[in-house]
Amino acid sequence: MVVLIAGSSHTGKTLLAQRLLEKYKYPYLSIDHLKMGLIRSDNTDLTIEDDDRLTEYLWKIVKEILKTAIENNQNLIIEGCYIPFYWKDDFEKSYLKQIKYICLIMTEKYIDTNYNNIKLYENVIEDRKYPGDIDIEELKQENKNNLELCKKYGNDYILIHDEYDVDLIL
Repeated sequence: MVVLIAGSSHTGKTLLAQRLLEKYKYPYLSIDHLKMGLIRSDNTDLTIEDDDRLTEYLWKIVKEILKTAIENNQNLIIEGCYIPFYWKDDFEKSYLKQIKYICLIMTEKYIDTNYNNIKLYENVIEDRKYPGDIDIEELKQENKNNLELCKKYGNDYILIHDEYDVDLIL
């Protein structure tokens, strides 16, 4: 089985992937690591500022990694912001049976109530090197947009509303 964990920044994708690794012993791939490897090795002219173009570029690679894992009967978790909402269009039914997708979405209420904790725990799994602070309005808008896109494309999602208690049963 392959698990895809999507969502905007700071929703806990890496934390969930780490929990699933510990619980099920499935390895995980952070798309951010793939992105930075390709950028730092000069295998692309794209930069970390090219978010829209990065999704298309990285997805071409990630979907083939995903197919290979399925064909080899291997379990794998892939997490990151660069999974397009139309992801199902790129797979035949035989592959789709082996893929579990979930998008983590924080509600506006959760963001308002827990904004300080979101900032406090942003480094719980990885040591982020971001220049600047998390913009609360941008965070709300990204999560609102992701919810609308999940509904539009029929993707599964978890709403983080009262507290961050996200888990998946595989």
